[in-house]
Amino acid sequence: MKQYSESCEQNKAPILEVLKQVFHDSKNTFEVGSGTGQHAVYFAKHLPHLTWHPSDLKENLLGIQAWLHDASLENVKPPIEFDVLSPPVNLGRFDAVFTANSLHIMSWSMVQAFFQVVSNLLEQQGKLLVYGPFSYQGAHTSLSNERFDLYLKQRNPDSGVRDFVDVDQLAKNEGLELVEDYAMPANNRSLLWQKC
Repeated sequence: MKQYSESCEQNKAPILEVLKQVFHDSKNTFEVGSGTGQHAVYFAKHLPHLTWHPSDLKENLLGIQAWLHDASLENVKPPIEFDVLSPPVNLGRFDAVFTANSLHIMSWSMVQAFFQVVSNLLEQQGKLLVYGPFSYQGAHTSLSNERFDLYLKQRNPDSGVRDFVDVDQLAKNEGLELVEDYAMPANNRSLLWQKC
């Protein structure tokens, strides 16, 4: 069944503007946590030089496939079942990885696994772009993010808005160097790392 996310509709255009800058010379993009599939379709349509590889947990694949079927784009591959704690083997290498609104949903152990897996997926000089809310040195960037963090933790104590310092350290541990931290609408960020 085709799912719909209002937040995807609201953030897709600002994210696309960043993707145009940072993935302009990329060819193969692996998306971790494609959700409904809306982002995959929208970005692939507007970035025809990219081959887009969507992925998510098994229960979300049919919904992603529904979006891909309706869009009928040649540069989007069928969705891949993907879990950061038990990633499939032999996925190959990619020169770009993208994820949106995923790190605050994952547990901390999953966030740690995410950076390990992404480092293995990326080619040398490959780029990782992560979109979502972040705090900085323990401080939220807005009251809405603070409330969102509380909501997440009440729903699942293992989730929550991640601190930039903590995730950047995980990235560094896996050979990823921060290139840029983009301010985005609605108190979100787009963090760009590159594999050294």
